[in-house]
Amino acid sequence: MSDVTRAKHGRPVHHWRRDVVELAALFTAVAVADAVANLIGHGPDGTALLIISAVVLVATAGFHTWWARRHGHAPPADDTGARPPADGHRAGTSEESASVPESLAGATTLWRMRTTVKDAPGSLAALCSALAQQRVDILSLQTHPLAEGTVDEFLLRAPSELAASEMTRAVSLAGGTETWTERADAHDLVDAPTRVLGLATRTALDAAELPLALRQLLGRCTIRSLPAKSPGSGRAEESAPVEGALEGTVMRLRAPEGGVITVERPYLPFTPTEFARARALVELDARLGPRIPRGRDTLTLPEGNAISVRRADAADLDAAKAMHERCSPHTLRMRYHGPVGDADRYLNHLLSPRFGRTLAVQTASGRIVGLGHLLWDGDETEIALLVEDDWQRRGIGGELLGRLVTMAVEASCESVYAVTQSSNTGMVAAMRGLGLPLDYQIEEGTLVITARLDATPVTSRLPYDEGQRGERVVRD
Repeated sequence: MSDVTRAKHGRPVHHWRRDVVELAALFTAVAVADAVANLIGHGPDGTALLIISAVVLVATAGFHTWWARRHGHAPPADDTGARPPADGHRAGTSEESASVPESLAGATTLWRMRTTVKDAPGSLAALCSALAQQRVDILSLQTHPLAEGTVDEFLLRAPSELAASEMTRAVSLAGGTETWTERADAHDLVDAPTRVLGLATRTALDAAELPLALRQLLGRCTIRSLPAKSPGSGRAEESAPVEGALEGTVMRLRAPEGGVITVERPYLPFTPTEFARARALVELDARLGPRIPRGRDTLTLPEGNAISVRRADAADLDAAKAMHERCSPHTLRMRYHGPVGDADRYLNHLLSPRFGRTLAVQTASGRIVGLGHLLWDGDETEIALLVEDDWQRRGIGGELLGRLVTMAVEASCESVYAVTQSSNTGMVAAMRGLGLPLDYQIEEGTLVITARLDATPVTSRLPYDEGQRGERVVRD
């Protein structure tokens, strides 16, 4: 075993050459002392000189010991040269220190930070140095050049005990202005190009994904879709140029069908880079045209009737109006909370993928007997159901509601709400059947039921069992 290896494992290292030299020095010192003692002892003042020499040696040894203890220059007698670290842990190589588990090093938190700095050499280095002094690790960095300055967007891993205000203060002292910080999660660890490509893929597969893709691309923001102005309507809808418009915290994009998509983020202005990315997603949606997934699930009701559930869009407008004509005024009033004659004009909005997702329940003959809507309402999400009178109380409403809640969870919605009449016991029972925490608000006979989706890992409790040959049986 080599000396280096023995020292690494905490064992003392001895050299036989050093022992021989020390032994020879000892014999030489004894011989010299004997000769000096014989020379001085036979002189006239020999005894006095010996006593004086002994006193000087003792005084010199005492002074040396005091000086060594006071200034710490002399190692202890048993020191082998391998000192343990101050915290009592065994010293090791840099690779060993880097492999210390995170639980020993302390818990960390992911943050997203955005700040504006001057477009000058060294400005980014100053920010990185300020974050390093706070023991903050920079995981990724994006830069958004502006006319005056640059917006730097960081993904950070910081010690859990470090408050966001302390990071903001450190960045401000390093030259950052208009600093914005929010908590991040593991999904933010994906690099920007990969995330944008994933959002583009989702948008290409389903037109209803565009608002959700914009929200994930731009962070926390409110997205509203306004329909195009119809001739003779007398309404003054907001418009946007073909290339879109960027005004600080608001961007307006021309929707493919002629309407306007408004994106608003009051706490932070949009950058030209973000505007270009959002416009590219909208242009992709426009080039691909109307599209929805064409999947279909076949279900069997308790009495044996076969129905199917599929996505619906504006192409189902005539069939949806025909279902309205078969519904009773009471059913339409429970659903739309207004004059029954105005029910048909809501369908253009409800069936458009721009405003959400719609599920249709269809009989074997092709007749639509139920509609379920998941509507993007700004930064909130609404659920609405309509089932034809002759097909109510057969489990169709619960089936639609469970599927819509599952869609909302997949879209990362934190909650969904349903607006109905307080006397609509069927809707209340269907919402309670989800098994999710519910909040109730009643105002002038209108009931708003909100289901919190982040309170349980279960997306929904669908009221059906797997049947034979891929079919599903709907319970009452």
